[in-house]
Amino acid sequence: MAALRVAVLLLLVLCLRGAAAAVPLVIWHGMGDSCCNPMSMGYIKKMVEDKIPGIYVLSLKIGNNMIQDMQNSFFMNVNDQVRDVCGQLAADPRLQGGYNAMGFSQGGQFLRAVAQRCPSPPMLSLISIGGQHQGSVYGFPRCPGESSHICDWIRKTLDLGAYTQAVQEHLVQAEYWHNPLKEEEYRKNSVFLADINQERGVNETYKKNLMALKKFVMVKFLNDTMVDPPISEWFGFYKSGQAKETIPLKETSLYTEDHLGLQEMDKAGKLVFLGVAGDHLHVTEEWFYSTILPFLQ
Repeated sequence: MAALRVAVLLLLVLCLRGAAAAVPLVIWHGMGDSCCNPMSMGYIKKMVEDKIPGIYVLSLKIGNNMIQDMQNSFFMNVNDQVRDVCGQLAADPRLQGGYNAMGFSQGGQFLRAVAQRCPSPPMLSLISIGGQHQGSVYGFPRCPGESSHICDWIRKTLDLGAYTQAVQEHLVQAEYWHNPLKEEEYRKNSVFLADINQERGVNETYKKNLMALKKFVMVKFLNDTMVDPPISEWFGFYKSGQAKETIPLKETSLYTEDHLGLQEMDKAGKLVFLGVAGDHLHVTEEWFYSTILPFLQ
């Protein structure tokens, strides 16, 4: 009887280990969205949970409720948001062994900032779906809710003074606004993107932390009408001084001078570049299951 009890206990332990084997996932929504919208992040969360039994999925919420979370995606300083998220992750006991991260649109570059600035708990892999890693929405072609007053106001504000201190401190989209016609102004005054992209010097800690990722997956939307230029989703951008011709990551100084370690990561097979037909964040369940899910298992 004692031997039977021991065998049952061992079997139970093995089952519990199996149930906990799935690497946790942290997701961060994009502009104008929220953590738990059943039509967006809530739906993604359920898709992952249905396909990976036992996985813990944390959909990040910045604020006390969904309304605040949505508003903060427009108006809360990105550095403060990243600091808040780092605190959430550090305090979550289910993440201490490491986690995968998946960011949508601006959530992609925000999670990259988390990887660079907050290595504990460790981010294992980062999946950026439409993230603007060289900056974007240059010209702000559209934003969620095309007729919304908030979108019109943001456009006017960016046109008037994207790099002024007041706008940089309080308007999220200005903090990754990269104007190729004003590169020096961007490098000097950008409070977020210029920092995480090492535009003002190399922070070796940022570089070391990013290089610790096992995989850095970047998804570019081939028919994107929101991100300008779409190649920013693969770390490319406009040639400096004009807004017509673009260059890929490997021709940028960020890569050739390896400010972030991307060249070394590329040679090690850690960078994954995926293209998907469709407009910004428009994907099918089939594509998500066949292309993205394998990186989470």
